[in-house]
Amino acid sequence: MPRYCETCCLPFDGARCPNCGRKAKRDVKPDDVCFLTEKEYIWSGLLADALKQEHIPFMQKNVLGAGMALRAGALFESVRFYVRYDDLSAAAELEAGLFSASDREE
Repeated sequence: MPRYCETCCLPFDGARCPNCGRKAKRDVKPDDVCFLTEKEYIWSGLLADALKQEHIPFMQKNVLGAGMALRAGALFESVRFYVRYDDLSAAAELEAGLFSASDREE
């Protein structure tokens, strides 16, 4: 069973989180919120729509925040996506298929 970093919202194998290096205190639970990906604002709507169509519940969090995005502009904003651990593999597969296809077209 993978371990879970409550700081980074990441499931991982091993004793320490590969992102922050903290020691995991517990195993991951099926309903733990897990980091999926971070996308530029322009692509975040595409991923959100795809997750909705597949009925995968998710949360999104703007990295800059509303105030800074208003000052800097939406081009500099990025969005982090989080899903439940139970849905993580399906969501990651969906995200990989969606954006690998758009990368090939460029």
